[in-house]
Amino acid sequence: MNDALIGLESGLAVCRVVVETHGGLLTGLFLTGVIGSLSHCAGMCGPFVLSQVAARLESLPAAKMNEFRRLTGAALLPYHLGRATTYGLLGALAGWAAGTLSGGGVFRYVAGGLLALAALFLVGMAIPRLKGLLGGGGGESWWSRHVAGLAKPLFATPTGWRGWMLGVLLGFIPCGLLYAALAASAASGDPLASAFGMLAFAAGTVPVLVVVGGIGHFAIGQWREQMLKWAPLLLVANAGMLGYMAWALVA
Repeated sequence: MNDALIGLESGLAVCRVVVETHGGLLTGLFLTGVIGSLSHCAGMCGPFVLSQVAARLESLPAAKMNEFRRLTGAALLPYHLGRATTYGLLGALAGWAAGTLSGGGVFRYVAGGLLALAALFLVGMAIPRLKGLLGGGGGESWWSRHVAGLAKPLFATPTGWRGWMLGVLLGFIPCGLLYAALAASAASGDPLASAFGMLAFAAGTVPVLVVVGGIGHFAIGQWREQMLKWAPLLLVANAGMLGYMAWALVA
């Protein structure tokens, strides 16, 4: 028991150091998730969320239907945990690759370049004409179709481990916002810090998707239309913050 407590305390201490050291990056990635979900995730992932909510509600007998079950069904916790699992693993791999492939003296330039690339992706999300060049044009790639095909059988009963696995698979669908988050997280050069960064990004995308699942994608159309007027400015501001971090590293 003592060994387990010591191990837990040691792990928490490491996590605390990561958060304190990379707090600015984690905050930036969380905001990227929040802002990006308003302008991008609600449209791209909204249909996935709504189909799961509909399947969950259809599987419940009318006698057991109540407001609590409706709200918990809309939250889709297994699905979001699955996405977070994929994002965290991708972040760990990206951080490991960035730290391994660059030497100590060169790493700050690599990190600065990755942050600048992330800023460029966010600007691309804000400016429609750049989306096609940066992977945000909305076209469905072979990879996206393949992942969606693998995930399709899970949509029938997206609960428990099936909901988690659905989130794991759909987390691999590429988009410009995901590229930006991965580039920024990899700038840490630390697998654990990069994984934490992607978990922060995943957490930022959850609130809007929960709202979509709760009241319906089309029901928030008017509200989202107003938010879309400000989202590009917020994305550019977020890109500016990442750009400043890149400049600070190489200056």
